[in-house]
Amino acid sequence: MTSTDTTLGATGGGTDRRRWFALAIVMTAAFMDLVDVTIVNIAIPSIQREAGASFSEIQWITAGYALAFAAGLITGGRLGDIHGRKRIFLVGIGGFTVASALCGLAVNPEMLVASRFLQGAMAALMVPQVLSIVHATFPAHERGKVFGLFGAVVGLGAVSGPLLGALLTEWNLFGWEWRSIFLINLPVGVAGLILGSRFITESKAPRALKLDLVGVALVTLGLLMLLYPLIRGRELGWPLWGYVSMAGALIVLAALVAYERRKSARDGSPLVELSLFRVKSFAAGIAVQTVFGVALGIFFLVWTLYMQFGLGWSPLKAGLTGVPFSIAVSVAAGMSVQKLVPRFGRKVLQAGALVMAAGVLLYVWESGHYGLAVTSWQMALPLVVMGVGMGLIVAPLTDAILSEVPREHSGSASGLINTVQQMGNALGLGLVSVVFFGSISDHLSRDQVGPAFANAFENALGWVAAVMAVIFLLMFALPKRPAQHVEGEALPVEGKDPALV
Repeated sequence: MTSTDTTLGATGGGTDRRRWFALAIVMTAAFMDLVDVTIVNIAIPSIQREAGASFSEIQWITAGYALAFAAGLITGGRLGDIHGRKRIFLVGIGGFTVASALCGLAVNPEMLVASRFLQGAMAALMVPQVLSIVHATFPAHERGKVFGLFGAVVGLGAVSGPLLGALLTEWNLFGWEWRSIFLINLPVGVAGLILGSRFITESKAPRALKLDLVGVALVTLGLLMLLYPLIRGRELGWPLWGYVSMAGALIVLAALVAYERRKSARDGSPLVELSLFRVKSFAAGIAVQTVFGVALGIFFLVWTLYMQFGLGWSPLKAGLTGVPFSIAVSVAAGMSVQKLVPRFGRKVLQAGALVMAAGVLLYVWESGHYGLAVTSWQMALPLVVMGVGMGLIVAPLTDAILSEVPREHSGSASGLINTVQQMGNALGLGLVSVVFFGSISDHLSRDQVGPAFANAFENALGWVAAVMAVIFLLMFALPKRPAQHVEGEALPVEGKDPALV
């Protein structure tokens, strides 16, 4: 995407009232995607009990979505540039709706996993078009207001996803149990498809880059070769082929780098713009984003398993327990961007890593101290501390990464940031087999389940705290102050969807 995108068929520039209907539609789609990522975790125990899913299949239900989403994000953005953002958005929201129906109607765990892969792939078509449509529809002087609305939608989605999942699971509408968390997307998706076809104005990029399907295939293959043995390894007794596959993944990813270099020299349209990694702050920032995704992937899944399997809490109680965390993230994120980063720069992000690590360690202490008698109110303190730390990181991190990137590469760079965060999340979900299930015996009596899950939770959180320490060190390579705060000019972040943060 470029800053010279053209809008086809726009009327009256910023005076067309239809653009506000278009905004509501794409915001609803972004909200639907964000909720669908968080809503599943809270329903995992219900899926495990009712569908008979193994724990490795549970990991694939979450990791499969993240992997397909990550692998298709950049290609989805380019398809919109080439064939029209409205057209690809409608294909994406239509496919997402169909995939949601398949998830809700899944007759076995294998069908559910496959449907989640499809759902992630369709989200990768839908989500990159959201801000591209906004960029092409609204004049520059109105975009600040629009992006503020997006921030509110992101905050609402972060709070409402777990709560909505808990309520739908608890209510057991029509006897659907966990299926309702997917089927609720159907009326929303159908309405978005009908209204989007009427109110969204078509737009394309005048000089769109070509597709790099070979690059997408290599990325997906490399990650699958790495994730599959991680997720299935413990269950299968860590066979030799698993180690061979993980080693082979490194070869595939090395082949990806070589291929991208050749493609960049040949036609200038690689999947990954490798020249960006010569920018020190960008390379370090990408490492931070990836590792941060790993930490979040581990935490959110094991947290759900701990509360519902280990402590035996209902989905609603588990969902309500997370509200202080979501509120803390939203408040700290707003403060970090508006007040703290302009004054203290990189130190704010580093403080966020340390505060989040402190919250994790406090949670470990509370779990050990209170045992299975721990309450939601006692968890509130470490969750608020963790939320504050996360908020200090997530909002300003993208600006810090992009601050020294050449302006002409801002679109490619922001797309890559989103992609590696999702890839890190998928990798973190895969590592749950090692850091969480690796410390749980295969044969537990009813009385042993709670203590075993609590111990595994504490072990996994120890890994998360170590990852946050690594992130703190990596942040020393970020610029002390993002360029836009030094020069007073904001670098455009095209194609950046806040719902991916």
